[in-house]
Amino acid sequence: MISGLSHLTFIVRDPVKSAGLFIRVFGAREVYDSGKDSHSVSREKFLLVGDVWIALMQGESPQARTYDHVAFRISDDSYDLCLSRIRDLGLEVLPGRSRISGEGRSIYFYDYDNHLFELHTGELAARLEAYGVMAHCMETR
Repeated sequence: MISGLSHLTFIVRDPVKSAGLFIRVFGAREVYDSGKDSHSVSREKFLLVGDVWIALMQGESPQARTYDHVAFRISDDSYDLCLSRIRDLGLEVLPGRSRISGEGRSIYFYDYDNHLFELHTGELAARLEAYGVMAHCMETR
């Protein structure tokens, strides 16, 4: 039975450079670097963003950009600081999509390897409420 998310893996050309991005933007903490002694299919680094395990594996990153993305929750107070850190790294920030009141704010940006990330100030319950969806949708069955 599924009990939750285990980890997220991203294929990156330069794990050291990408780890720097995760540390600077997401406040990640590096917990493992395989170096030359890889136990997997390639060199890898493990990081923790909050309690989310991120695996960065060296390889050919995606060639095409898509809207597939991972969104991390941030506080509204940290929005400007996060945006500043992303811009300081020279990363491409996308224009936000139109939103209705109550959805929260988002920063969408591509990393060095065509992965799209979102930093979002909202939560699911608030979005459902903004969409006019009844609260029972959040109840487990």
